[in-house]
Amino acid sequence: MDLRRLGRTDIRVSSICLGTMTFGEQNTEAEGHTQLDLAADRGVNFLDAAELYPVPPKPDTQGRTEEIVGSWLKARGNRDKMIVATKVVGRTAMTWFRDDGSPGRLDRRQIEEAVEKSLRRLGTDYIDLYQLHWPDREVASFGSNAARFVPLAPAPDETSIEETLAVLADLVTAGKIRHIGLSNETAWGTMRFVSAAERGVGPRVVSIQNAYNLVNRSFEVGLAEVAMREQVGLLAYSPLAQGYLTGKYENGALPAGSRKQLFNRLQRYEKPGAAAAFTTYIKIARDFGLDPALFANAYVTSRPFVTSNIIGATSIAQLEVALASAEVVVTAEMEAAVDAAHQLIGNPCT
Repeated sequence: MDLRRLGRTDIRVSSICLGTMTFGEQNTEAEGHTQLDLAADRGVNFLDAAELYPVPPKPDTQGRTEEIVGSWLKARGNRDKMIVATKVVGRTAMTWFRDDGSPGRLDRRQIEEAVEKSLRRLGTDYIDLYQLHWPDREVASFGSNAARFVPLAPAPDETSIEETLAVLADLVTAGKIRHIGLSNETAWGTMRFVSAAERGVGPRVVSIQNAYNLVNRSFEVGLAEVAMREQVGLLAYSPLAQGYLTGKYENGALPAGSRKQLFNRLQRYEKPGAAAAFTTYIKIARDFGLDPALFANAYVTSRPFVTSNIIGATSIAQLEVALASAEVVVTAEMEAAVDAAHQLIGNPCT
């Protein structure tokens, strides 16, 4: 497993990161532990969670994912060998994250409460990478590169980036978090965080976790240059477009136990033009003799601005394919075929 530098830190993370958002909903604690064992055995040292998880977000399951990751770390006694990332919710109307029922904001009181709760659930005294799950400000789309501009007025109670960074700086000083990252952020937002840190306001962000896959390459438009020049590497989520790039939903199929069948929350990947795009990329993979899921994951991991590809699975068979993708070499011929398709298809799933 390839190890890559996390931002400008001395931390090296595996090119595949195990996403855990199914733990506590689609996967039991035992199943989660089995996935974690296999991933660690294959060289994965990077785990991603969030206070919101599992998905879909619900008050009665919130926090279970971190608890399952924490019970595994305790059982295996390997906390010092793993890079653990988690997230605090951004601006949201959901009120079950805070003890007083406040809607989510990235202010001092809420971040301090969120960190303490995540530390307790994870059973650790420090978090390697603490990420802002999405911005406090209003943004045009969750993900976070909108296909078209949407003018939005700032919320009257918007928490400034400087205020958020100030509390994160105190948490770094206290040793509760080591480094900070962004998620579902824009190029403007990322550079504002970088600029603030360069002015001495808080720690420097080391990563950005955004959606990136064959049907959504919008990260490349402005953020890829930021990621490479500023060493704020992409932690790519949804590399399989929530399962659509595997081919399992081809011709209207609806596998039992799939996320679409259980929750019907895949609207980001059901936009006009999406179905034809999936058919095209699945055919490209098969033309090169590769399983579509293997191909889609390998493409994401191979991008020069990607620090780690966050894979997710609900079965060991799915996890095996995702882990095997780290060994696939994306050739110039594969690149040309993908780019030719992208020239016609664009990004239907932003």
